[in-house]
Amino acid sequence: MNERFAFDLDLSGRGTVAGADEAGRGCLAGPLVAAAVCFDYAALDDADLAALDRLDDSKKVPKARRAVLYHEVLLRARQVVIVCCSVGAIDRDGLHHCNLAALARAVEGIMPEPGLTLVDGFALPGCRRAHRAIVGGDGRSAAIAAASVVAKVTRDRLMGRLHLSHPQYGFDHHVGYATAAHNEAIAAHGVCELHRLSFASVAYRQLGLTFAREEPAPRG
Repeated sequence: MNERFAFDLDLSGRGTVAGADEAGRGCLAGPLVAAAVCFDYAALDDADLAALDRLDDSKKVPKARRAVLYHEVLLRARQVVIVCCSVGAIDRDGLHHCNLAALARAVEGIMPEPGLTLVDGFALPGCRRAHRAIVGGDGRSAAIAAASVVAKVTRDRLMGRLHLSHPQYGFDHHVGYATAAHNEAIAAHGVCELHRLSFASVAYRQLGLTFAREEPAPRG
């Protein structure tokens, strides 16, 4: 058995486990995508576990295999919830706040409440669902790894669609990360509405541009 499944089962018995993770936190452009995946381990047989055996941190899984695992997760998960956080929200509220809020919304969307909820890396202040933060969770928990794959594939496909309206930036290749090609495109074309202007970037500084996020108005 995949050691990540063993991790979940050791914590939960053989009940329901939800895992949550995000993709795109370190990007210069595009949304942040959070996903929560719930497995009912009592309903999964050996064939199901075999189909998901290569689940791991999405950054360690080749693109073609991620696509296969994405399909297998959607077939076998009890529920999948995806939350997208726009560039405008990131610039307005701050990246870390948006990251925690998106993860919390994804976790809270799993219904009914699973027996155990695991989140990669972060505790979620204000989340209405009991959960455990697991450092390095996308490499330790199958449910978190599944969420990592779902979030990554969803975001990559979205960036591929956004490439069609902004082909000069190459979003279909770097999906918004700060690669040399992306920095060169920013230097040549400037930034567009998909770029996070609150995100400090060498590419922006090379253009002689600085962007400071205005503090949002107090809530309530």
